[in-house]
Amino acid sequence: MKILFQGSLGAYSHLAAQKVYPDAEIVPCKTFDECFSKADDDDKVRIVIPESNRITGNIGVEYLIFKYRLNIYAEHFHPIQHHLLGLPGAKLKDIKNVYSHAQALSQSSLFIKKNNLTENVRADTAGSAKYVSDNKNKSEAAIASELSAKIYNLDILASNIENEKVNVTRFLIMGKKILQPELKNKKYITSLLFKLKSKPAALYSALSGFAIQGVNLTKLQSYPEKNSFTSYFFLCDLDGHIEDLKVKKSLEELGLHCDDMHILGVYEADKFREK
Repeated sequence: MKILFQGSLGAYSHLAAQKVYPDAEIVPCKTFDECFSKADDDDKVRIVIPESNRITGNIGVEYLIFKYRLNIYAEHFHPIQHHLLGLPGAKLKDIKNVYSHAQALSQSSLFIKKNNLTENVRADTAGSAKYVSDNKNKSEAAIASELSAKIYNLDILASNIENEKVNVTRFLIMGKKILQPELKNKKYITSLLFKLKSKPAALYSALSGFAIQGVNLTKLQSYPEKNSFTSYFFLCDLDGHIEDLKVKKSLEELGLHCDDMHILGVYEADKFREK
């Protein structure tokens, strides 16, 4: 099996892919769009995509979820541990400029401020490590993973520099084929997107079925339709399997209020949710 992720080797998405698929061929892509496009073209490919972070919120891939409508096979909550990486022999006192993805910089802001470092935003964490390694400037460092330090021959100048120690990112495993687990005595998530009919109180009416049936929504996010600020899609996660009677009735009610509704996936809830 071939697993794609966005970023350079050593990225947190690389680590998540290794955790979920330890025996698979793992291949980096330059952009999220490239990941989705390749998975859309080849049903033998799966992608591991960061969806949201516990501290800094959504990653910003919703527009690609709407565009490609790939099936979600699973979710994976992965702990994020940031490290300051510098050239071999460099010391923390030598560092003036720090490079990383905007999310990693934000998640390490207290350390950056404490050490009076100048932030430099780059496309990804591991790519920042590669830049520091290639640039050979002892006043520069990257915020990235321990794996990045090994891959790019960098020293760890400071470990676990994230603002909050319980720093976790939710990843989605997606692909072209539609696969759905059989309903058993387990906890499930059903993900869907929908576009409401244009009428007053449409969202209130559409969600009433979930309240009546006692179905819990764990995510509800709006996103404007292309070239519009008056028409919106909604991305929704709910507790339960689509074949569960309460979920089925809720979705039937929702469908009455929608111009478009698409089930993105039904999958087992990650055990991290129980913590």
